[in-house]
Amino acid sequence: MTLATDAASAAPGTRPGRRSVAPLLVAALVTLALVVASLFVGVYDLRADGGAAMFLITRVPRTLALVLAGSAMAVSGLVLQQLTQNRFVEPTTSGTSEWAALGLLLSVILLPGAGIATRMVLASLSAFAGTMVFLAVLRRVQVRSTLVVPVVGIMLGAVVSSLTTLIAISTNYLQLLGTWFMGSFTSVVRGQYEVLWVVAAVCVAIFVLADRLTVAGLGRDVATGLGLRYDRLILVGTALVAVASGVTTVVVGFLPFLGLVVPNVVSLLRGDDLRSNLPWVCLGGVALVTACDIAGRTVRMPFEVPVAMILGLVGAAAFVALVLRVRRRG
Repeated sequence: MTLATDAASAAPGTRPGRRSVAPLLVAALVTLALVVASLFVGVYDLRADGGAAMFLITRVPRTLALVLAGSAMAVSGLVLQQLTQNRFVEPTTSGTSEWAALGLLLSVILLPGAGIATRMVLASLSAFAGTMVFLAVLRRVQVRSTLVVPVVGIMLGAVVSSLTTLIAISTNYLQLLGTWFMGSFTSVVRGQYEVLWVVAAVCVAIFVLADRLTVAGLGRDVATGLGLRYDRLILVGTALVAVASGVTTVVVGFLPFLGLVVPNVVSLLRGDDLRSNLPWVCLGGVALVTACDIAGRTVRMPFEVPVAMILGLVGAAAFVALVLRVRRRG
């Protein structure tokens, strides 16, 4: 493990040496302020009769769902970028989320009486299979430039999304599919969000495997030379991302570009050491999705704009900015 840690520290772009914890504490306080604000933003007046019950039934579960889903999807993007060695890959640009939606739709059609746990498992299995297909296709692509990799993922995701839509139209589930694609925390209440705690376990597992995933990001030859089982590590990393994507899709739907924007901003500011970046990525994911959700709840109050719509705007702008930055650097 010493070798892996040393290699991780030697990763390109890494800034060795101890860093002050003060910036991380400031980031944590800012994120905490957003989380607290999320608890008190909404149409219902908490000072009215039943306000305390409403607070516990809707506000607290919704905020916890924001924290869990935001951190999980941001960390998932970071892991996928390490495994594919490409900064533009995340669950929604690799087709992982689209495969999760396909699994979720099939679970509804084939097992209409199944509970949310069963749907979560099927969505995760479908997301895992789809991500492995994406990685298998990448191995056969001769041109592995920075932009080709996400284009391959987006194309595969579009094909799967088209198939999912066709099945939904044929079975009269198109409206339900539209709800999933439009990620929103509106329906998150007590009793419906608890499965999201699974993604907390995923985040812990990624923290434990951080050094090995960093070495895997240096390529098969380096990882194998340092004694790691590269293929097994790829499978484990892909499975963790699939579980996070599947569970999040079942509960709140798609959160586009979250795993793209946050890891890239953190890497630009701090370098590429996955272990030291993980707390920042978690905080960044929580802060971004919470800020977008608060904006969605307040911009047209008493109506609500889905968080996926705001994330899509922010993420698309960030994606274009990253592409232009890559072009300027040649």
